[in-house]
Amino acid sequence: METDLAGIARIDPAPRAAGGAKEGRPGDGGNGAGTAVITRTKTRTKRPNVYRVLLLNDDYTPMEFVVHVLEKFFAKNHDEAVRIMLHVHQHGVGECGVFTYEVAETKVTQVMDLARRNQHPLQCVMEKK
Repeated sequence: METDLAGIARIDPAPRAAGGAKEGRPGDGGNGAGTAVITRTKTRTKRPNVYRVLLLNDDYTPMEFVVHVLEKFFAKNHDEAVRIMLHVHQHGVGECGVFTYEVAETKVTQVMDLARRNQHPLQCVMEKK
């Protein structure tokens, strides 16, 4: 029986080998304890937040320009671009796509930059879905 620093007696479960050394498993430092705590962590991946990129209607941007924007930045075919453009024209707002934050932000910036360079008041915004 040994006494630890707090003065509490503890029983040593490992017998001593010849020469006073404790036997134990290889790699346990020779203290004979042989106990280990194994913790398993479950990795959970969280889906990233997604954002809708929306075009807002105005009375000045030509419809052809809106179709061009949808084809260029959102990879829409001509028929789908026309359908979205008409939806924006009739309802005041239309969804171009759903993306992660960084991609949505980039697309909004690209659309706004092209509209400003061409002197159109087209507005493109993003909102959390």
